[in-house]
Amino acid sequence: MQAAHSSPGRPSLAQSASERLSVRVLTIIPTYNEIESLPRTVARLRAAVPEADILVVDDSSPDGTGEWADDMASRDERIHVMHRAGKEGLGAAYIAGFRYALENGYDVIVEHDADGSHQPEQLPRLLKAVEDGADLAIGSRWVPGGKIVNWPLSRKLISRGGSFYSRVMLGMPLRDITAGYRAYRRRALEALDFDEIESVGYGFQVDMTFRMHKLGMKIVEVPITFIERELGTSKMSGDIVREAMVNVTRWGAGERLGQAKRLGQGLSERVRQARRR
Repeated sequence: MQAAHSSPGRPSLAQSASERLSVRVLTIIPTYNEIESLPRTVARLRAAVPEADILVVDDSSPDGTGEWADDMASRDERIHVMHRAGKEGLGAAYIAGFRYALENGYDVIVEHDADGSHQPEQLPRLLKAVEDGADLAIGSRWVPGGKIVNWPLSRKLISRGGSFYSRVMLGMPLRDITAGYRAYRRRALEALDFDEIESVGYGFQVDMTFRMHKLGMKIVEVPITFIERELGTSKMSGDIVREAMVNVTRWGAGERLGQAKRLGQGLSERVRQARRR
């Protein structure tokens, strides 16, 4: 069961404190036990892009995260809260947020972590990329200008290795396919059937990027600084990484089989045409 608490938003958003766009932005923040980090993240977002709305999607956090968000929503019309029955995974949280955004008329939908790893002050960069024509703007750690702070070598290897493997298997010319700081144009999400998306963890971002790529959407990578969380506990686990690798292998194999089938059909058609001459 899901319940969303919100208040009417205004018709515009701010790309920065001084530059206004005639579109509505919703920043989705999934949470589970983020009471230590969420207040600061929300405060920074409200300062960085004050006319954008925020949707906190809380999975019944036992530490009071949802209650804190409710209190903030009662005092700030830009903050909305969705409560879910339990911990159902990152992908499911974002999909619930996407549905909410489309139902409520938002034009740009942002994915943003609660833990401080994504810098709210860099959100205008993603919004500018969408304004300039991107259907999906990815905050990239692995393009020139992007960087990571306070990550151990093991996490860097997992991230870089995951992006490289996904790039090779899925044929996408992107450097940071697993990145979670991103902004979608409304039409990109409207082109998806959310019921077909089953990825829940680390692989969700790869899944979404692959779907955008196959739909021919314009994907732009924007350099960001990613800072490892200082408060709370990381949700990353070996099972999440394994799920992602299994899915990428399956998607990649399916894509290769599809390419081979299309190639075979093309050759057969050329042979038939040659025989008719």
